[in-house]
Amino acid sequence: MDAGAALAARPEQLGGADPDSLRMGPDDALADLIDDYRQAAEDTDRAVAELPDLGVPLPLPAAPWFPPGAEWTARRVVGHLLRETAQHGGHADLIREALDGASTTRQLAADFGIDRS
Repeated sequence: MDAGAALAARPEQLGGADPDSLRMGPDDALADLIDDYRQAAEDTDRAVAELPDLGVPLPLPAAPWFPPGAEWTARRVVGHLLRETAQHGGHADLIREALDGASTTRQLAADFGIDRS
């Protein structure tokens, strides 16, 4: 079962969002999705830059996995975003390596003139 199907089976996990919104559809262009991601990153950068400090408490959205009225500090939110991006970026890197056989570690070594063959 893919992630979209798993979430469709448990709609409460999405807080009312459409599970299909988590998948690339046949009418979606990769360039548009990447532009959306970049825009979200710019919006996040701007929002963080406008905070007086990272200790500011932020209300969490209503969701089944958060208690009502829960708050996290901005620091915890930013840390969570970094962890999620790294975790899922790592998944993408594993898939890419399986497809093209390239190794990010070997490529970085080559970029710095280190033979890792």
